[in-house]
Amino acid sequence: MIARPKAEQAHETHARKAAVRPRAFALGLALMTLNIYWITVIEVRWYTLDITSLPIFITPIFTLFVVALLNWLLRLYRGAALFTGAELTVVYIIIVTGAVFAGHDMLQNLFGAIAYLQRHGTPETGWRERFFAYVPHALFVWDEDAVRAYYNGGVSPYRWDWLLLWAKPLALWAGLILTLVLMCLCLNYLVLKQWTQGEKLAFPLIQLPLAMAEPSGVFWMSRWMWAGFAVALSISGLNGLHVLFPSAPHVEWIKQYNIGQFLTTRPWSAAAPFNMSAYPFAVGLAYLMPADLAFSAWFFMLARKGFQVLGAVMGWDAAAGRGFPFLNEQAAGAWLMLGLMLLWGARATFREAWRAAWTPDHPERTLYRLSWLGLGGGVMVLALYNALLLRMDFWVAALFFGIYFLLALTITRVRAELGAPHEIYFVNPQRIMFDVFTLRGLGVDNLTVLQSLYWFNRGYRCHPMPNQLEALRMGQQYALSPLWLGGLILIVSALAFVLVCWANLHVTYRYGAEGACQGFKFWLGQESFSRLNSWLTDEPLRHPDRWYYLAGGALVVLSLKGLRSVIPAFPLHPTGYALGVSFAVDYFWFPFLLGWLLKVCLLRFGGWHVHRQGLQFALGLILGDFTMGSIWSLITLAFEVPTYRIYI
Repeated sequence: MIARPKAEQAHETHARKAAVRPRAFALGLALMTLNIYWITVIEVRWYTLDITSLPIFITPIFTLFVVALLNWLLRLYRGAALFTGAELTVVYIIIVTGAVFAGHDMLQNLFGAIAYLQRHGTPETGWRERFFAYVPHALFVWDEDAVRAYYNGGVSPYRWDWLLLWAKPLALWAGLILTLVLMCLCLNYLVLKQWTQGEKLAFPLIQLPLAMAEPSGVFWMSRWMWAGFAVALSISGLNGLHVLFPSAPHVEWIKQYNIGQFLTTRPWSAAAPFNMSAYPFAVGLAYLMPADLAFSAWFFMLARKGFQVLGAVMGWDAAAGRGFPFLNEQAAGAWLMLGLMLLWGARATFREAWRAAWTPDHPERTLYRLSWLGLGGGVMVLALYNALLLRMDFWVAALFFGIYFLLALTITRVRAELGAPHEIYFVNPQRIMFDVFTLRGLGVDNLTVLQSLYWFNRGYRCHPMPNQLEALRMGQQYALSPLWLGGLILIVSALAFVLVCWANLHVTYRYGAEGACQGFKFWLGQESFSRLNSWLTDEPLRHPDRWYYLAGGALVVLSLKGLRSVIPAFPLHPTGYALGVSFAVDYFWFPFLLGWLLKVCLLRFGGWHVHRQGLQFALGLILGDFTMGSIWSLITLAFEVPTYRIYI
């Protein structure tokens, strides 16, 4: 948490009394619209910047940087700023809410799957006989001409007949997704007070936007921040020039340097693929994290690779052990145990929220009552969707959405407490349920519907729930009403859904989803339906050892939690293990090591004062890298040329 000087606190108190004026909403909505189009063109058409693949989104930070810096300069030279800190915070929240829907793991995924069956489900595949009868047809686009134009491009989507064909499935998806968004918001309301005021979680990822929005300008006057900014800007700037002018020098190992190329013989080759990177922004993010988590994340990533090598030595990865090292099962057990421990620890919080909702004189009765009613209404909507459209067996639907919300709550807690990335690619309800029940237990009908819902469960990098809670926590900084802010988030979410659908249709019909669109998520359709077809035609061997690894993942988390309760200084964090075995830190393990080492050294040899300077330097690393990455993507937008990607 960034400590604030007294003068800054006084100015913040004044800002808290100010209302959010209409100009802030107008600016926020305008910038959100531009940002949605920016994300869609860059991530779908060019794929030159993974704007929304990180726990903190790149272009919203850059946009706030430009607006907040201009606002501070205006105040410096004219004596009055155009926006208060509260208004800048609201602008940022609006932009981020739009980015959630435009992002890598949300509606981009939907557009990768929504027409895939019509395009690739040809008679030769046998899909029509195998599982088409169980597909919820109303959720997909089936018109051959519209789909052909969508994939080939070179035409305008603005034909009424095509727009109407798209409108029905997109409206149905909107109803389902916005219901989940509402329920996530209600869950956030129930834990908000306990997590922010009771446990005082750190919320590391909101420190940079709050520092930029703070109107006194302390952040902009930090020499250490600008030093970190310059370092990151220079590295990404140099590497970007190398992309445009290959003769220019560059720093090769900043991005995904393949150290697996040196591990060519058994048993060391079992560790492949094995990449390392040194993203400046990731070093900064690691510095914001608690030191024990940053250490645990890279430690368990390397331990995982070591376990794979050990498996090769022992012969566990031979044909008889197909599936080793069972990362899907390890990760599922770990995240489910994290979620169950979280629910157990929060039982008093939920119980108190229930009592408060029905206590007449409780000051927060309205908030809690609306939260419980919202959850109840959401359950009814999901039940209607399942009864009328999805038609899964009741127990399958209940378990699917139960796991979804358990993972959502766990991811939200991990981000609020630790600020860690959460691309848990190895963990989602579909994988867990198929591993446990197999095709025999689920049946073709249920499995088909589960895979139809795969697109919003693939990676969770753009999950709405953690972003909602961070928005509510930022609102507390300026005493913004949680109900008011939640209402704003819901309204903006509905508007963003429409804008994102327009942007994706505009880009794909113009350039061709399988034509010039280099970042179109065609693999979503493959992972949804080609994988389903392989399960039905050649169900993979479900090795009996998978149960041991699933239980083992849960047991490791439980054991680490127990050790930390007995030995407070125990360095290994259970969340670090869950991240290390679930793909979440595969891209980040080495910069996390660097960030952890920097933080530990500064604290040990320089003390708290030097650590605070290091914190400003870390924020500068993030901001500088994001700024240069955004500038390169703007060059792509302006000149239609591929440029440097600061990530992956």
